[in-house]
Amino acid sequence: MSQTQIATRPDWRLEIQRAYTNPELLLTNLGLEPAQFHADCKARALFPMRVPRPFVELMQQGNRDDPLLLQVLPRSQEFDQAEGYTDDPLGEVSDNVLTDEVDGLLHKYRSRVLLILKGGCAVNCRYCFRRHFPYQDIRFNQRQLQQTLDYLSSHPEVNEVILSGGDPLMASDAQLKSIIEQLASVATLKRIRIHSRLPVVIPSRLTRQLKELLVSTRLKPILVIHANHGNELSDTLEQHLDDYNQAGILLLNQSVLLAGINDSSSALSSLSERLFAANVLPYYLHQLDKVTGAAHFEVSDYRAQQIWQEMNQALPGFLVPKLVREVAGEHSKTPIMPPGPVSIT
Repeated sequence: MSQTQIATRPDWRLEIQRAYTNPELLLTNLGLEPAQFHADCKARALFPMRVPRPFVELMQQGNRDDPLLLQVLPRSQEFDQAEGYTDDPLGEVSDNVLTDEVDGLLHKYRSRVLLILKGGCAVNCRYCFRRHFPYQDIRFNQRQLQQTLDYLSSHPEVNEVILSGGDPLMASDAQLKSIIEQLASVATLKRIRIHSRLPVVIPSRLTRQLKELLVSTRLKPILVIHANHGNELSDTLEQHLDDYNQAGILLLNQSVLLAGINDSSSALSSLSERLFAANVLPYYLHQLDKVTGAAHFEVSDYRAQQIWQEMNQALPGFLVPKLVREVAGEHSKTPIMPPGPVSIT
C-alpha cells in the first residue's frame, strides 16, 4: 500500500465509529451465512461485539474458521460454565491489586506500576481477561494524574509506568502528550511503556504526532503491540512499525495462546518471523487467563509446552517469546517451562 493510499484512509477515530457491532452484518460482508451462527450471535449480550473495518479486511472471505474472525465473533460457548473460570481471574478487583490511593493504578510488581488510562477498546476480543472489569468505576482525569504523580514520588522503587486499559491509545495524542510530559517530571522514572491492541486493528492509530511525542520524552519509550496470528500484520501496519522503529522506539509483541487460532508451532513461528521482519521482537506468549466466557479458547499446559519446544527447534532464541501465565497474587509472571532440559539456539 502506497503512502498516498495510507493518507486517504479514514482517521483512526472515525474507524472506531465505523466498527462492526452487529454479528449478522459482519458475517454477511464476509460471504458467510448468518443463520449458521444464530446461536453464537446471542453471546454479544454477555460482552458487546466491536470489530474495526481494517481488521475485518484482513479476514478471509467465506472462511468460517478464519483465525481473526474467531477472536472477535460472539460464540455460543461463552454461555458455558467452566470450573476455575471467574469474572476476575487475576484478582485485580477482589484482591485489591488496585491501589487505595489512586483509582485505576495497579502496583503489582515492585518496580512497575500499571495505569488503566482508558476503559474502552477499539476491538472486543472474546478472550479478554478484563471483559468483566468495572471500567465504569474508573474515570482518569487530572485529579487522578496528580494522585499518580504523588504516589510515584513516594515510591522511588518504581522506575516504569505502563499505560494500559482498556486500550491507552484510545486517548488522543494531545492527552497522551500531557500525561507523559507530567510523568517525565518524576525523577525516578526511566521508562514509559504502552500496551495496545489498537495499532493491529487500526494501523492508522500510529500517527506521526504519537511518534514524535514518544521520541521527545526523556523516558525510554516502549510500545507493546498485541498480535496473535501472522495474518494480523498488514502491509500498512508494517510500514508504520518500521517508521516507529527508525525513530528509536522499542517495539515488542505479546500474544495469547488460543485454541483453534494459533495453537501450533507453525502458526506462532510464522508470527515471530513476520514480527521480526517488521522490527518487532516477540515478548510474551500468554497462557489464557481463565475469565468467564472464554474457556473454549483454552490450550492445556502440556500442549503449550510442546508448542514452545517446537518453536525453540524451529527459531533462533530471540524469536521465541517467553511462555508465561499471570497468577493472581504473584509478584511476577510465572514461566511455564517444559519438564527436562530445554534446547535454545
